[in-house]
Amino acid sequence: MPAEPGAASHSVFVLGGARSGKSAFAERRVVESGLAPVYLATGQAFDAEMKDRIGAHQARRSASWRTVETPLDLVAAIEREAAPDTALLVDCLTLWVTNLMLAECDAEAEAERLGECLRARPKGLVVLVSNEVGLSIVPENAMARRFRDHAGRLHQIIAAACDEAIFIAAGLPLQLKG
Repeated sequence: MPAEPGAASHSVFVLGGARSGKSAFAERRVVESGLAPVYLATGQAFDAEMKDRIGAHQARRSASWRTVETPLDLVAAIEREAAPDTALLVDCLTLWVTNLMLAECDAEAEAERLGECLRARPKGLVVLVSNEVGLSIVPENAMARRFRDHAGRLHQIIAAACDEAIFIAAGLPLQLKG
């Protein structure tokens, strides 16, 4: 039986489409845990539009949140920041995959590392957010297909490793696991 939220260790995978409400749902889970909130940010502001998106996410969170930017070595950040009195929010895994691909890192190996990290049961609460990108048409270019494939394999690894998996559609949660 999986650990209860707020127990010594618990992991939650929150998956959904663009603008589905997944980040807001994940933020509420972290706040409701009563643990010290830490935001592990994978996004990078490469342009003005992304800078605005990051700003909107920051504005939604209270001053009690601590932000750690971790565009590439997510596993090291989780291992460093996880603690029994802490709730980590990783937002988001698909941006992390993008960063890995742009840096020409081995996305498959990093996905496996993250799965191993989660199976090792880091202390506290870990909530991971990602975009479901496999429900649409097959992309027309090779890089987009590689991205979709990396994300799909990553999602399978994370869903298997986490205590809970929740799909968000139209702001509503559908419990897939846990």
